[in-house]
Amino acid sequence: MNQSDQVLVTGGSGFIASYCIIVLLQRGFRVKTSLRSLDRIPEVKAMLATAGITNFDALSFVQADLSHAHSWRTAVEGCRYVIHPASPTPHPDATTDDEFVVPAVNGVRYVLQAAKAAGVQRVVLTSAFGAVGMGTNKKEPYTEEDWSDVNAGIPAYQKSKTLSERAAWDYIAGEGKGLELAVINPVAVLGPVLGPDYSHSIRMIHSMLNGATKGLPKIRFGYVDVRDVAELHILAMTSPAANGQRFLAVAGDSVSMLAIARMLREGLGSAARKVPLKELPSWLIRFIALFNPKVRLIVPHLGMEKEASHEKAGRLLHWQPRSTRDAVIATGESLLRLGLVK
Repeated sequence: MNQSDQVLVTGGSGFIASYCIIVLLQRGFRVKTSLRSLDRIPEVKAMLATAGITNFDALSFVQADLSHAHSWRTAVEGCRYVIHPASPTPHPDATTDDEFVVPAVNGVRYVLQAAKAAGVQRVVLTSAFGAVGMGTNKKEPYTEEDWSDVNAGIPAYQKSKTLSERAAWDYIAGEGKGLELAVINPVAVLGPVLGPDYSHSIRMIHSMLNGATKGLPKIRFGYVDVRDVAELHILAMTSPAANGQRFLAVAGDSVSMLAIARMLREGLGSAARKVPLKELPSWLIRFIALFNPKVRLIVPHLGMEKEASHEKAGRLLHWQPRSTRDAVIATGESLLRLGLVK
């Protein structure tokens, strides 16, 4: 590993991508990052500045779109590594699985094909727990050996993550042979926000803090801090042991929404006074979902308990994430600090 090596990070305005850029710049790497529109360069620099990045000499930008194969040829030029967190955004009116799956599969293939042609050594792909533990039930924790069952009626997003990751491994086994690949599968991602553009999981925290959430659904998730997710990407990029492997990124046991609410109340004091501490019956959530599309997204997760283990990342890469509580409190503190909670 030579720290003067250049790394392409796709989708530089994204939550995970921005933290990958931060870690790489702090460690002396040259970074190139892709954006669908270069108009967003000031926004990305502002987010990085929030995290303390003041020198952008080692950072460059390139325009590339996951719906256009040719745009990635320029993006990967001169790069030894590619970190690929970017995911295509379906049309707002998308309703069918194919409208999620086809762009996701094609986007992964375009990046891998360009990386192979440019002589890139290794690609680190950001997948998701949605490619590991959906459509199946296990009493023991899920591991990297598990795959979601796309024929079990799982949500379109998780189906797209599963099939796009499958497509990546198929490519490496076939025409992409010789290109190294490692995959990161995060659970719900929390952590300090850098601006108003952040993950779906953090919108949940935001809604609780500003009082928009009046009651809590009975759902449990595993969580992980974005800073630890970024660290795991860099370990997967540089460690010889990571080639050909996938790694679950999870802080610990899954926790309920009620437990998250209590963490916020205890950790943030009066600033979390609007956070509810009342669970809603699942029948009521299902009824509300008939009229509210956002609530409808919660329904598949009601009553679901899925555990995951980061044993493999700890054993092979010596990765030790922060606790879920630390991630929750850091999320809330950052939303308050940036004035994003009204």
